[in-house]
Amino acid sequence: MSVTTSIWLFQVVIAIGLANWLSIAAINNLRAFRASVWAVGNTMAMTPLSEEPRIDIPLQTRAITSPALHRLALVVVIILQIIAAVACWMGCYQLALAGNLHAARPLLNLALCSFAAFIFAMHLGGIWFAYWIRQGELQLTHISLLLWALLAFFLFNITWI
Repeated sequence: MSVTTSIWLFQVVIAIGLANWLSIAAINNLRAFRASVWAVGNTMAMTPLSEEPRIDIPLQTRAITSPALHRLALVVVIILQIIAAVACWMGCYQLALAGNLHAARPLLNLALCSFAAFIFAMHLGGIWFAYWIRQGELQLTHISLLLWALLAFFLFNITWI
């Protein structure tokens, strides 16, 4: 296998893996909408800070307990997830089947932008609602996903040979 082919193959595997992950994330949020609204609402209402031992901090004035706003926040995330998944699958087609990285790049970049946007929405929302105090693993997951988006951007946009 040539170096060029091996780089193309790696790009295809990463693109298809990302497209699958984005699709599953959107499908999961659609199928388990109520549970996802509960999870979003739990963070937005800052409920973990009320668990024993209770943590009282001035940031708790930011808590949002409106189920309608919890649903709206999740709908925004789902829309971004669907945009990311569709754009990524279109980029996969261009990259894997048409063999055209030049045509795939704008689609993959759109997918990565939408991916980063919904992760930033969750991460910045989490920071706003002080999730680092009791939901540290969630914060680390968001940071890891942002790194994945950043690394994929470089993988698809740097000319390797």
